[in-house]
Amino acid sequence: MTESVISNLTCHCFTGCEYDAEKIGRLISSTGVLSCVHPGDRVFVKPNWVQERHLRRDEWVQMITHPSVITAVIDILVENMAESGTIIVGDSPMTPANFDEIVALMPVEEWRRKCEEGGIAFSLVDMRNERWNVSGDGIILSSVELPGDPYGKTLYNVEGDLSEFFTKETSLGGYYGASYDIEETNRAHDGQTNLYEMGGSVMEADIFVNLPKLKTHKKAGMTCCLKNLVGVSTNKNLLPHHTVGAPADGGDQFAESGMARKAEGVLTARAKSIANLARPIARVLVPLKWIAKKVWGDNRAVARNGSWFGNDTLWRTILDLNKILLYGNPDGTLSRSVRMEYVAIVDGIVAGEGEGPLEPDPVDAGVLLCGGNPVVVDMVASRIMGFDFQKIPSLAHAFKVERLPLVSGLPDDVMCSMDGRNPVSFNHISPVRRFTPPSGWVGHVELDSLD
Repeated sequence: MTESVISNLTCHCFTGCEYDAEKIGRLISSTGVLSCVHPGDRVFVKPNWVQERHLRRDEWVQMITHPSVITAVIDILVENMAESGTIIVGDSPMTPANFDEIVALMPVEEWRRKCEEGGIAFSLVDMRNERWNVSGDGIILSSVELPGDPYGKTLYNVEGDLSEFFTKETSLGGYYGASYDIEETNRAHDGQTNLYEMGGSVMEADIFVNLPKLKTHKKAGMTCCLKNLVGVSTNKNLLPHHTVGAPADGGDQFAESGMARKAEGVLTARAKSIANLARPIARVLVPLKWIAKKVWGDNRAVARNGSWFGNDTLWRTILDLNKILLYGNPDGTLSRSVRMEYVAIVDGIVAGEGEGPLEPDPVDAGVLLCGGNPVVVDMVASRIMGFDFQKIPSLAHAFKVERLPLVSGLPDDVMCSMDGRNPVSFNHISPVRRFTPPSGWVGHVELDSLD
């Protein structure tokens, strides 16, 4: 039955939606996407809880999955599981994120009560190994060890040509992950070995319910189902986010080459290396980063850290993580067949555009998407946003995956049911609104025209 995950080429799209759990629940139920849930199942529910608020403003609705969507899903799960099974709601947010503040925005006790009354075991999980204390400019000042995933963590090796990194040529600087320890990232990805650490609460589940927020993303173009898998990794520094250097040097850290960018790359790499060896020294970098922005330009003016359409690194990480989810056994091996049941329900009711994922502007899109395959749902989501899926690397390459495939069929086979009507071809979907891309993607991701 799980092989139907990669052959499910239909997505359901509802427009004009509001944050009303009962109404959302009725729409989800009408699609039957959660009919794969049965008594005794262990279900992992994965919202997008990237960070508790916008980096520059006291806003969160366009940032993270809305609680009413999660409530609607839990109500359906409890009914389908009929007093037997386990529901785990969890995430591995950005390492500086305050999990308690995120949870404070959610009716967790209501979810717990619903599960207890329905005879279902419930738990809430922060899968991260550590949390960082960072400056206003994002400099890592210190770290605090966290309990981590109570179900443990497992290391997976997407070895050789099973990985999307198999064909990647790196610059001399190598890959950059999430922290200043660049050596750890590159030990994990050496051209043959590709290591990823995953939370046991996810990998031991029977069914994965993905609840992403529809947003733009500076490094990936957009974030939806596929990108939301970054939040099931317990060690973000094992995830290559960009390749060090400029294009002329084989990197995608910057969008442009030249002496200024080369000098910036060398100096920032040395500063991060020093800070990694002696974390207290990191506080000295705070005023230096302010000076650097004055000299080399603000992030909105200069594409750096892989935040542009030429990022040839992050999409590979994204697809590898999705392979592990679908094919990974709890013991760290990879199966030849899909092991995990999969459901995607996308919160695009208030979506995010512009400098996502941490500084998006809100979009009252009113969209709810449901489906059984992450590639198909993301394709429809890109169209809804007015983006061309072929210009989004994770989607453009997803159909080319031959070993551990994520989707079967061709892009032209994708269908979408709009507001409960009969499915139509993907190419007949009109954007709900043309989203503003991140600054590093403007002019490089939008639909040229509608067919």
